[in-house]
Amino acid sequence: MAATTPRTYDLEADTARRLAETGSGPVLSVYVDLEPSEFATPPARSAQVRSLVDEAGRQVRAAELSHEEEVALRRDLDEVTAYLERGSLPANGARAVAVFRSSSSDLFDVVRLSRRAAARVVVDDTPYVEPLVEAAPGADWCVLLVNRRVGRMFRGTAGSLEEVARVTSDTHGQHDQGGWSQRNYEASVENEAAQHVRRTIGALFRRYRLRPFDHLLVGAPPELVTEVEEKLHPYLRERLAGRVEIDVENTTAADVRQAAAPRIEERETLREREVLDRLQVGVARPDGHGTSGLGTVLEALAEQRVEALLIAEGYTVPGVVCPACGWLGPENVEACPADGTATQRRDDIVERMVERALEQSAEVLVIRRHPDLGPHGGVGAVLRF
Repeated sequence: MAATTPRTYDLEADTARRLAETGSGPVLSVYVDLEPSEFATPPARSAQVRSLVDEAGRQVRAAELSHEEEVALRRDLDEVTAYLERGSLPANGARAVAVFRSSSSDLFDVVRLSRRAAARVVVDDTPYVEPLVEAAPGADWCVLLVNRRVGRMFRGTAGSLEEVARVTSDTHGQHDQGGWSQRNYEASVENEAAQHVRRTIGALFRRYRLRPFDHLLVGAPPELVTEVEEKLHPYLRERLAGRVEIDVENTTAADVRQAAAPRIEERETLREREVLDRLQVGVARPDGHGTSGLGTVLEALAEQRVEALLIAEGYTVPGVVCPACGWLGPENVEACPADGTATQRRDDIVERMVERALEQSAEVLVIRRHPDLGPHGGVGAVLRF
């Protein structure tokens, strides 16, 4: 049988949701830590891979599988082992790589993560996506740099902004001849510059209509930046999130990412604050659209009322799962209230909570910048109704 070629791509905002919707069946999930401070050398990575493969073998042997499922999963493990031992991990600046393999679901995905994820192996009925939610790249950003003759556009997430377009105009430079000639020439230069700004903004809006982004940053000379912002289409102006001070023409994508980082961090901090405030208001009112604490959050997930699931960074909690219907509950519940089936204990049910939220198209946010979830036991939910 010919070897299956994995599909390799960068982690995107919808990756965890798409993987969570993969058909059920034994799935092997392997996370490889590529943190340069610990795994920069081939020997260090090889040792980590051997450890992960050994752990995967132990989990496959311990799993409760039918004969057909075990045969298929062992074949999947052989393919993943061969892939990892080739040493061809697609690092490309990634700090971790996740590998998902299930021949029963025709799944063989390799996902590059820009944030670190601990080395781990999980054998389960669905892909293990919780680390993908924690490492999610966040909102889609655009950075527009424009001066009187050059316009540049950068797209991506916080750690992956890359140049996607450039607009160059043959705008004349200024000179100093004096008199009417000088004034007419300056008027001509200003007109050319204004036309260039309009062309650049027009190109940006056309790109936005084809592929919208969430937030926009603008970088321009001080005498031009207000004019640029005022000429933005209202749709773009609504997404304006600040300015960056950077050379328009002689700068790299890495320079742009560094200049944009403080503005992006401010926006992500504000986003967490807004959702936490909604949670606080919802919890405070008897009929509010918010709940906190494991038990009530699990109830809301079961009733498909969750609009946004909020989890403190590093949150883990034991619980139980119904093997028949998938119902989730606190660890002291011995029988499923839905069908009476004896529950099975899990050391950590956060992964199942994340999957349940994604299945009902809820947003999942890992709260990193605020301590508000501490008094709520580390978990809360903003509710639809």
